[in-house]
Amino acid sequence: MTIGERLLNLRKERNLSQEDLANELNVSRQSISKWETNQSMPDFDKIVSLCKYFNITTDELLTGNKDIVAAKEMNIKTNYARNLAISIGLYIFSLTALILFAAGFNQPVAGVCAFFTFIAIATGLIIYNSIMYGKKRKKEKNDSLQTKLVIEVVNTLCVVLYFLVSFITNAWHITWIIFIIMASVDTIIKLLFSVKDDEEKDEEKEEIKDEQGN
Repeated sequence: MTIGERLLNLRKERNLSQEDLANELNVSRQSISKWETNQSMPDFDKIVSLCKYFNITTDELLTGNKDIVAAKEMNIKTNYARNLAISIGLYIFSLTALILFAAGFNQPVAGVCAFFTFIAIATGLIIYNSIMYGKKRKKEKNDSLQTKLVIEVVNTLCVVLYFLVSFITNAWHITWIIFIIMASVDTIIKLLFSVKDDEEKDEEKEEIKDEQGN
């Protein structure tokens, strides 16, 4: 299937006329007709605009290869879910390590060190996820839900950790520090997602300016 045929199919799927699509791209109807009949090729900036309008990648438009794109998206989601699961596991294991060293080996200092080490690794994975995979999400609603989900998981684990450690060690005068850690982690998560959203908005503004300039 040629690029022109793919464009024709995409336009028909949206129930658009050539004139409608031409208005969206700020080109003439004759240009759309030539593209669809393979008499000419869209300029690079118009290819980018077409991909954004139809919500596809340039690879899909130029080669029609959706399988590779779908595989990449699935791989991104899999990696994100795997890292999030590891983070949750490390949060839980940090409690196990604390109890094991403090109660089993009578080494409370080593237990605290192990606890904070696993907490740091888990938090680092969450931050890594936010930076590496957060950019792949397209809708702000999904970003907001993801932020809330991560924060809820962290807060729930921290509350469970607080009560378990407090009851086991009876160190209520010390274990309140867990809530300080929880608040710090929540702030980091919100900040990371906020920075990511601002960057995406700036990129969108720049792209709109470029398109208007063309």
